Amino acid sequence: MSRLESTPPPDSYSGVRNDLFVPTGLDRGRSKSVEVLWYLVKLVFFMSGWPWPSRLRRALLIMFGAKVGKGLLTRPRLCIHFPWKLEIGDNCWIGEGCQILNLEPVVFEDNVALAHEVYVAAASHDIRSKTLAYANKPVRIKRGTWVATRAFIGPGVVIGENCVVGACAIVLKSVPDNSIVGSNLAQVIGERVLTNP
Repeated sequence: MSRLESTPPPDSYSGVRNDLFVPTGLDRGRSKSVEVLWYLVKLVFFMSGWPWPSRLRRALLIMFGAKVGKGLLTRPRLCIHFPWKLEIGDNCWIGEGCQILNLEPVVFEDNVALAHEVYVAAASHDIRSKTLAYANKPVRIKRGTWVATRAFIGPGVVIGENCVVGACAIVLKSVPDNSIVGSNLAQVIGERVLTNP
């Protein structure tokens, strides 16, 4: 019997029910029409591979309600969910392919650098909830911090001043000032034995 065939009928299932998820408790911050307009602008000027000037992207973010300081440098393929819930200080750098899922406010203080493909999530779901209720929390990255390639910053995290977050690190708890953090370092787990061709 396959795994799908052994799934109990919906009436008798008492586990997680994705179909019962209701997006309550989320303040979207803008009207649906503004969201649609932002999505179109995001597709053309942020998520595309075309190297639009950073000053143009900065102006568009400000137009949609973001607070952005001077000297912002951005790379292509950048995904920002709600610009009106984003604050960026002076002289920040956001690398190619970064994703900012900011259902709650995200703040990058002055001189923050995000390398390529960093994922910042001010959004999540309650793992105890059978209906996947929201568990969104704001994120703040303090001044002088560098977040390396493909790091993940989770909801509710505050990263202190002058920190380095290592490549592919998963940060789920706040980090004190002047820290170097990383996780999931590769380890030898066995020996590779080659067979004849």
